Parts: sequence; C-alpha cells; structure tokens
Amino acid sequence: MSTTIDEPAAEEALGEAEFRERLRELPPSAKLVAKVLETDAPLSQGQLAEESLLPDRTVRYALNRLEESGLVGSRYSFHDARKQVYFLNS
Repeated sequence: MSTTIDEPAAEEALGEAEFRERLRELPPSAKLVAKVLETDAPLSQGQLAEESLLPDRTVRYALNRLEESGLVGSRYSFHDARKQVYFLNS
C-alpha cells in the first residue's frame, strides 16, 4: 500500500543528470520557476509569481508542466491549509 509520503521519496531518487534532462524539455517559464524553487522552497503559487515576476497564469502553467514531468512536488502549507506549497524533487 503506497501513501503520498512515499511518492516524493520516489521522485527524489532522480539523479542530477535525469533532472536536468527533463527540465531541458520544458518551456522557459518552467525553468525559471524551477530556478526560484532551487533557491527558496517551499513556496506558494503567489510567492512564486512574486519572486519570478511572472503572471499567476504563467506560474500555474509552469507548475503543471513541472509536476507532469515529476520535477516538482506539492503539499498543503502548514501556515495556511488553504494553500499548497511547491518544492523541487531533485
């Protein structure tokens, strides 16, 4: 029986080369969001928009692409359970 706690651990097994290869295929907005998460994580979608200077819609698109590629994980914020925060799976 798998739990959501095990899933990020499985994704964290990505090597640096595999992470970079998956990231290379993504649009520039996803690369920028990943770079911001590399320095400051976990962050909410709003915080990512502030830090990257990208519109909310673009950040949402970038996060969806990063999640589809298995490069980003999310969880509910400890400070505000209505929000999700995002982090890299590298």
